[in-house]
Amino acid sequence: MAKFYGAIGYAETVETRPGVSVERITERMYFGDLIRNIRKLQTSGQLNDNVNIANEISIVADPFANENFHAMRYVEFMGAKWKIESVEVQYPRLILSIGGVYNGETASASSDSVGDPGK
Repeated sequence: MAKFYGAIGYAETVETRPGVSVERITERMYFGDLIRNIRKLQTSGQLNDNVNIANEISIVADPFANENFHAMRYVEFMGAKWKIESVEVQYPRLILSIGGVYNGETASASSDSVGDPGK
């Protein structure tokens, strides 16, 4: 099994002003194992096929991850951010199934959103 260390992005709904809410992304770093590593090409109506991966990453979950696994949006793996398609709870681990490239909001570099699971 290959080892994994990377950022996972969480979405949190924040009210910016009365009646207006937006999703704010924060990142936390995790250790784990790469338990499945598969590449898929998805044929589309475009000139080039889309590259998807069907990987599974098992992370050692801290209390924050256990309480907020429903808010996980992406995982940073091999230099790209990949969409988390499903999360399976196998305490004390979480199994993340990832798919296509994540194109949504990401954590801003200026925020202090990077946490350490050891703290």
